Amino acid sequence: MAKFFKFRKGLAALALAGATALTPLTATAETLTDALITAYRHSHILDQQRALLRAADEDVAIALADLRPIIAFAAGASASATSNYELGATVTLSASMTLYDNGATQLGVEVQKETVLATREALVNFEQQVLLAAVQAYMDVTAAAESLALAQSNVRLTNQQLRAARDRFEVGEVTRTEVAQAEAQLAAARSSEAAAQGTLEVARESYRVAVGSYPKALAPPPGAPKIPATVEAAQAVAVRTHPLIRQAQHTVAASELSVKRAQAAMKFSVDGSANLSFDDQGNDRSSFGLELNQPIYAGGKLSAQVRKARNQTEANRAALLSTTHNVQQLVGNAWANLRVAIAQLQATDQQIRAATVAFRGVQEEQNLGAATTLDVLDAQQDLLDARSARIDAQAQQYVALYSLLSAMGLLTVEHLGLGIQTYDPAAYYNAVKTAPAQRSRQGQQLDRVLERLQRQ
Repeated sequence: MAKFFKFRKGLAALALAGATALTPLTATAETLTDALITAYRHSHILDQQRALLRAADEDVAIALADLRPIIAFAAGASASATSNYELGATVTLSASMTLYDNGATQLGVEVQKETVLATREALVNFEQQVLLAAVQAYMDVTAAAESLALAQSNVRLTNQQLRAARDRFEVGEVTRTEVAQAEAQLAAARSSEAAAQGTLEVARESYRVAVGSYPKALAPPPGAPKIPATVEAAQAVAVRTHPLIRQAQHTVAASELSVKRAQAAMKFSVDGSANLSFDDQGNDRSSFGLELNQPIYAGGKLSAQVRKARNQTEANRAALLSTTHNVQQLVGNAWANLRVAIAQLQATDQQIRAATVAFRGVQEEQNLGAATTLDVLDAQQDLLDARSARIDAQAQQYVALYSLLSAMGLLTVEHLGLGIQTYDPAAYYNAVKTAPAQRSRQGQQLDRVLERLQRQ
């Protein structure tokens, strides 16, 4: 009877290891929210995309500059090779500006604005990818740690089984075969423990890449965020909010403006110019003028540009439809994966309950001489497999849930309510949209904005 209670103690240890995910940890444990915040703040991918967005902001300033005059200063000196050898000097201040071009330049500004909006949506999509990678890494480490604890508990329990088998062999209750079976099971358990340890180390390295630091003690995952009641409702949200769809919409808008810009380039334009020039003799050579330009023949280049812009618009519209379908498919896949994970979790709970009853029953039978050590080891392995399956199912459920949020376009710092200051994509744009000169007061303020962004 004493040996029976020893087995029951081992069973309790195995069950406790399997329930690690449901056990509250200390207040110092790292939570999933902590991991998401750290990943957002330390992501080099987001730093790269923010810099690309600021570069796109500058394209608006560059396009806007074409609406303004170009002012230049020039000074020159000359010498004559005559017998008198005279020196001369000229100072010239010139200005030129496009006065009218049928809106082509302004359309160029609008194209760049749409490009900025598309790039902002691309940044949001990368934010989703970073946060989803953090969720995946968090659950991988959690599952690996639980699997390792379960494997270690199994080693301890199998070791108890081996000692009991050896005790029974000494008194002649079992054969050497049963002892060998227990020894083989212990070796397999230790092999599984080593594999679980390796899996945890790999998960820790992936966590460092995804989050920015190695994991500490991880708290159990929080309560699941709310999701729509049906897959159709989730797909409807995705069509409205997913950043890839919004990015494609702005890309279409930019291409439509490009068509109008190419058409305007085929029409006339009016340029104005002024030159203020003085030589060392005080002679004024100033001039003012207007120039009308009307393309007549450019080798078919202008017409080709219009056709190219129209075809690009058609391609972008098709890409928008394709992106919409792909996003809807992502939502459907994530929804199915979530339902599968939930069903698997429920099934493994039932499997654990049944395997626990079977394990205890086989132990009872062994004490009565109706079951062998191998029967007990097999029942123990069934319980271990059920516990392992539950750990995997729970991790898959959380990853599927956050994958669904990502597919809907809602896996963002703002929607998750992480409570931290986020990157403001409009701050830099507002500072450069008027194309300030570098040496102006506005330009100096812009330099300070850029320095602050680089320090964040």
